Amino acid sequence: MRNVRLWRGLLGVDKRTVIEDIEFDQEGADGVQLVVARVRPRSGVSRRCGRCGRRAPWYDRGEGRRRWRGLDWGTVRVWLEADAPRVNCPAHGPTVVAVPWARHHAGHTFGFDDTVAWLAVACSKTAVCELMRIAWRTVGAIVARVWADVDKTVDRFANLRRIGIDEISYKRHHKYLTIVVDHDTGTLIWAAAGRDTKTLRRFFDALGAERCTLITHVSADAADWIANVVTERCPGAVRCADPFHVVAWATEALDAERRRAWNDARALARSEPGRGRGRPGRHAPPRPGHEKARKLKGARYALWKNPADLTDRQTAKLAWIAKTDTRLYRAYLLKEGLRHVFSVKGEEGKQALDRWISWARRCRIPVFVELAHRIVKHRDTIDAALDHGLSQGLIESTNTKIRVLTRVAFGFHSAEALIALAMLALGGHRPALPGRC
Repeated sequence: MRNVRLWRGLLGVDKRTVIEDIEFDQEGADGVQLVVARVRPRSGVSRRCGRCGRRAPWYDRGEGRRRWRGLDWGTVRVWLEADAPRVNCPAHGPTVVAVPWARHHAGHTFGFDDTVAWLAVACSKTAVCELMRIAWRTVGAIVARVWADVDKTVDRFANLRRIGIDEISYKRHHKYLTIVVDHDTGTLIWAAAGRDTKTLRRFFDALGAERCTLITHVSADAADWIANVVTERCPGAVRCADPFHVVAWATEALDAERRRAWNDARALARSEPGRGRGRPGRHAPPRPGHEKARKLKGARYALWKNPADLTDRQTAKLAWIAKTDTRLYRAYLLKEGLRHVFSVKGEEGKQALDRWISWARRCRIPVFVELAHRIVKHRDTIDAALDHGLSQGLIESTNTKIRVLTRVAFGFHSAEALIALAMLALGGHRPALPGRC
């Protein structure tokens, strides 16, 4: 055949592939123009197991000739067609022979798979399916294949010292992923379906006992299943509590106190006389319970937000709370006091935390007294966070990106395809387009 180099370049195959013939079909089975390239592997790479690549004796002709989808030539679909005999591999038994233009058990060429994986990371679901003319579930299978090949060529756990562990929901009915992020590189290094000790132990099994001893810092929330496994597998690592989660405990306690104040105001309102329609008369009795309940209902964001971010209206609301409900305002100050602990950090932060615990214990607000006991329980990990400055901020950022990918990946058949997409997008090994460096 003339112009073999040109045909190889157009088909995206290398010298291990022999091109026997090129046929142009003006009207394919579905009315689309087709180019069918009849190919075969060179003798030096033939009769190898499709799974392990080792030479193996002949077994049978398999199911005859088959086709692999290649990258389109403009608006024309391209297929590679070849025999697909089987060899009798000593390790895997009867297996279809390996071909140099496609992965085992795939219906697409390497170039097609790599292009789809790049598009899945960079584009929307609709764009990938429309451009490549494939179903979305096919995209999930291709992404999983590409990541499996990338994972064989890289060492995700090289020079791993400081890690962050968290979980994220990826589907309804309490389906979660456990993720592990490298604090030093900012990349996602591991993810698996589930959020329990068994799932997390799989990560440390993959890491290996020797590398577990090299882990120096682990950041996580206060989940017992994370703490127990980290203590078991990395006893020498410093465990750091996440400041965001600790402050969130105070925010939850503050909101519980706000609801208590609101319910007290509603109870007072129920004892007050009712009013008919229209504007109340000049001598109508005041109804402080109704007024307080109405104002407290809209006070959540004034209490939650940082002082620097308050609007003028929210600032006025906070000043009103300080005058009318000193207990709720004291709860607000306790929340802000705990936030101050993590803003100063270091030894000054630990001293501020000592003062905060003493204040919370005698504040006579039950939810904050309980919070003080909870913080004392986790004091070692909180002090470590203050000393080393580690937080879950990077992990939360990764979670946000995974949530975006989850919406994009809606319809994937399995969690493995979502994990593969997340690893390609966030693991520092984004796929490259064929023919690009």
